[in-house]
Amino acid sequence: MTETSATTAWWPSPADRARLRTVCVTGTNGKTTTTSMIASIVGAAGEIAARVTTVGAWVGDVATGSGPGWEPFRATVAAALDAGTRTFALEVTSKALAAGFAERWPPDVAVFTNLTRDHLDRHGTPEHYLASKARLFLALPPTGVAVLNAADEASALLDEVIDGRVRRSAYATRPVAAATAGLPIELAAREVVVSREGTRVVLVPSRLADALGGELRLSVLSAVHADNALAAALAADAVGYTGEAIRRGLESFGGVEGRFEVVSRQPLVVVDYAHTPDALEGTLRSARAIAGTAGGRVICVFGCGGDRDRGKRPMMGRIAGTMADLVVLTSDNPRSEDPERILDEIAGGAGGAASWSREPDRAAAIDVAIGSAREQDVVVIAGKGHEQAQQVGATTRLFSDVEVARGAVARRRGD
Repeated sequence: MTETSATTAWWPSPADRARLRTVCVTGTNGKTTTTSMIASIVGAAGEIAARVTTVGAWVGDVATGSGPGWEPFRATVAAALDAGTRTFALEVTSKALAAGFAERWPPDVAVFTNLTRDHLDRHGTPEHYLASKARLFLALPPTGVAVLNAADEASALLDEVIDGRVRRSAYATRPVAAATAGLPIELAAREVVVSREGTRVVLVPSRLADALGGELRLSVLSAVHADNALAAALAADAVGYTGEAIRRGLESFGGVEGRFEVVSRQPLVVVDYAHTPDALEGTLRSARAIAGTAGGRVICVFGCGGDRDRGKRPMMGRIAGTMADLVVLTSDNPRSEDPERILDEIAGGAGGAASWSREPDRAAAIDVAIGSAREQDVVVIAGKGHEQAQQVGATTRLFSDVEVARGAVARRRGD
């Protein structure tokens, strides 16, 4: 959910609202995947799931909207009530929260994934950005549950503002932040192993970990999905789903469009929405783990959007240069800015041992990266993910990283 309208006439009655247990997910990264994992768990329990995300909205397998906004939310709620849905999984952005959405539709369970640099062009400061996220947790009723990432110190600030009667439930796949040491950690990873076959999460013993069989074997690739899975598991547990349903829902989850989406296996080509420094670092770390098992290289294709936070550009250049072997710098959505100037600012932060090339034409850059990859390499195409268009100047043209990558893979194979 990215926006809401206080003037719209339609709104469910209190009785209808009470029929839906709403699990809201917010944070910088992982919102769409975590929300979709929750819906997968609901489906594995034999129920009809409803979910609204930035890539679409569904009730069961029926699409109720093609993008974020008020209309997909309205249509999904109406369809969910007609279908007898019990659990509603909802991705909530800072934009929607700043507009007052949580006060109008309070969650039963609120999930926090993480907080990193993003949307400063809209919020101005990291503090204002976090304050917008906090509104979701302030809206929790006393009977609600807050699911917090104990590896992110921002969770400590959320913990301070949440009603004392609200139950806290924390998770971690990395070392717990000092500020969050007092949170009740109910699900934690002892080890996360990423391979070309999937992601294995070995769990620290706990009530829920034992109910899950002590580990999760996810078909999706990337260590970041371990975080998403643990958050989804705690959220589902909070609304009463069994360990068996949670395990089956997570292990059968096939992924989300544009989130470490696999286009080819040899070489491994993935498309990811990573458009922030933290997200790019996490994606490249997973790519490195996968490539390392076969002695392959990491090739990264990325750029940064125009008319947005310029400060992150050199940061992302430094991350790519440090964590990849070959960087192909290209355009993202340059919008009204000069694409070459954006690339200059990214390259200004370049460090590490990576080799760099520069191709402003994104389709050509993807073609170069895939064409130069060896079978054991991992090619990461980052920044646009699920997006189906590219904004260049005043023109918006159809463009899909996934489709362009598929074409490049076909040409490589001589198809």
